[in-house]
Amino acid sequence: MLDILRRIIQEVNSARNLDQALNIIVQQVKQAMAVDVCSVYLSNDVQQQHVLMASEGLREEAIGKIRLAFDEGLVSLVASRAEPVNLANAPEHPRYYYFPETGEEEFSSFLGVPIIHHRKVLGVLVVQTRNAECYLEDSVTFLITIASQLAGAIAHAAASGEIDRILAKKGSGTVDDSKPLRGLPGAPGVGKGTAVVVYPMADLLAVPDRKIDDIEAEIEIFNKAVEKVRNDITDLASRLEKRLPAEDKALFDAYLMMLDGASLPGETIGYIRRGYWAPAALRETIMEHVKVFREMNDPYLSERADDVFDLGRRILAHMQSENIKVQEYPQDTILVGDEITATMLAEVPTEFLKGVVSVRGSRTSHVAILSRALGIPAVMGATDLPVGRVDGCPIIADGYSGNVIVSPSKSVLKEYDRIIAEEAELTAELMELRDQPAHTSDGVHIPLYANTGLLSDISPSLQSGAEGIGLYRTEFPFMIRQRFPGEDEQYQIYRQVLEAFAPRPVYLRTLDVGGDKALPYFPINEENPFLGWRGIRITLDHPEIFLVQARAMMRASVGLNNLHILLPMISSVAELTDSILLLRQAHAELVEEGIDVVEPKIGVMIEVPSAVYLIDSLARRVDFFSIGTNDLTQYLLAVDRNNANVAELYDSLHPAVIRAIFHVVLGAKAHNIPVSVCGEMAGDPAAALLLIGMGVNSLSMSASSLTRVKWVIRNVSKKRALELLDEVMEMEDPQTIRQYLNSRFEVAGMGGLVRAGK
Repeated sequence: MLDILRRIIQEVNSARNLDQALNIIVQQVKQAMAVDVCSVYLSNDVQQQHVLMASEGLREEAIGKIRLAFDEGLVSLVASRAEPVNLANAPEHPRYYYFPETGEEEFSSFLGVPIIHHRKVLGVLVVQTRNAECYLEDSVTFLITIASQLAGAIAHAAASGEIDRILAKKGSGTVDDSKPLRGLPGAPGVGKGTAVVVYPMADLLAVPDRKIDDIEAEIEIFNKAVEKVRNDITDLASRLEKRLPAEDKALFDAYLMMLDGASLPGETIGYIRRGYWAPAALRETIMEHVKVFREMNDPYLSERADDVFDLGRRILAHMQSENIKVQEYPQDTILVGDEITATMLAEVPTEFLKGVVSVRGSRTSHVAILSRALGIPAVMGATDLPVGRVDGCPIIADGYSGNVIVSPSKSVLKEYDRIIAEEAELTAELMELRDQPAHTSDGVHIPLYANTGLLSDISPSLQSGAEGIGLYRTEFPFMIRQRFPGEDEQYQIYRQVLEAFAPRPVYLRTLDVGGDKALPYFPINEENPFLGWRGIRITLDHPEIFLVQARAMMRASVGLNNLHILLPMISSVAELTDSILLLRQAHAELVEEGIDVVEPKIGVMIEVPSAVYLIDSLARRVDFFSIGTNDLTQYLLAVDRNNANVAELYDSLHPAVIRAIFHVVLGAKAHNIPVSVCGEMAGDPAAALLLIGMGVNSLSMSASSLTRVKWVIRNVSKKRALELLDEVMEMEDPQTIRQYLNSRFEVAGMGGLVRAGK
């Protein structure tokens, strides 16, 4: 049964569209379970109906026509309960509803299981037989497994409007090309433009569909790649000839036969001549061959499917290396991908980049933080986006709501044009606050600092009115090199940052790699990197790295004396003590060398729960605290902030996070230790209201958020912010808190701070 299950899942994943996937399911499940009928009903929330979308066993003319209201029939019973319904004699059940046009009067048994995606019932998978008997447990669990695999494909199709198109094609619905696809807000703003899909190298399944202009050029690219792979395999077989048994050497011969025959090359070229670009043509051919091998009954031959797939990856890798054509980006590029990286972002000319949409990640993913720093709207966690089919499509990315609209209608485009114009007006109004002091209406000064990690950000940070750098991420110079930067290299970078803002304060964070930030020359391979070797744990284990960086920082501050050193991921007093000893050692070494260095102020990032409860002990040893709300939220809520499956649970306005921050602020005040917030929460206007009420001393954020938060500070009193905090502390869920705070902006006529428009 497991082999059958794997084969069905493979075929569904290889289907070109939902219609094909549904037909595969009903045909294969009917055969595998030896039933008389297998059908798929999909739920239409707008019309409150379950629609028969595919069936093997019911009359074909019923498909697309049979509709059950949400409160009628056994299908609706399955959907409302969100659990299987297993009946020996379905017609006797009070919820049974008979449609003569289906021809189902001859079937007695009924097994229906819900198709669920992220808690939402998308439809029902049903099998029926003539015999009046309940299905065995193995059959029930088999069907549940199939339904769970089908859920993703249905969610993708619903998001892209494909279900509407299928219904329209069957004459029972209308197409809505402007149906929004739900993601997560990544960076504020609205991006409108053309989708440019980027994908990792040598990943067949990630290859998107793309239009071509020159068929013969695509064929040449493919043929060259095949020739390269043929030479690679011949060389490999020759080198291993004396070391491999005959049966393993035969595998290389099989590879060469596939490459030399008319099958794989001929079919791929056939796809190219039908309009596919070479990588997509290869993808289609390879997946067809993989399917054939997987269906073979012989276990040895079935396992050869993996070899065929590997052969396809090799050809694709050579095609990508041969195709040296530089990616051309339209002037209204919306960068789209399964997982957008900082490198992908950097490859697009800044003036062309209008938005980012990533299937993976959340608001605090590295690329979302970079997008905010660049002022580029971003949507993260768009798990239902059919990435492979949107390249070149017009697309809208709403960084406030997290909505993505592919191929929007004229009316939707017109509405978003209005919103974008209002955004520009609001931005212009807010920029007038740039040089105004960040004082509350009752005179409390709350300095606003910028978060950065790139020298290119210094000028925008200065122009935004930042009163200093509240978080300089020193890992970026480490990440862009092929080796650890030396002391002099680091000195040059830190000196430029400190000089640019002197005498204003600059908080340099010591190296914070690990988790989602890897160094190419210092690989860290862990099953759970966020709970592993990262931040201060790495640099304490490698004092040679820590000391070089500390010396560079202190040397850079000579004559400026605006350096503050920030220690990341401190989770114990021992880690802090060891870090301070190393910093003192670096200072003593420089003094001994005759360099006139002033000991910098030292602070701790509060970003793990243990630090929250050690606040008194830590306060006795440092000069300041900086709360990193990104990681603090992640660890308090046990939510991986880069995992789109749980990203909706990640919210810095969760009551537990708010109370933890307040606990830190109160503990710091008891020791007269200033507290800053440098996580993304600081740049959220709604959250800023609460932080002001708590008595946070300063806020640090992306430069693009500074004027928005400054408006909040200048239009609220410390007393009113404290009243809002008291009210929020009585609330029990983050959605209620956010809605309440956002409503305060609407009342003040500044709803544009927290949503699209003005």
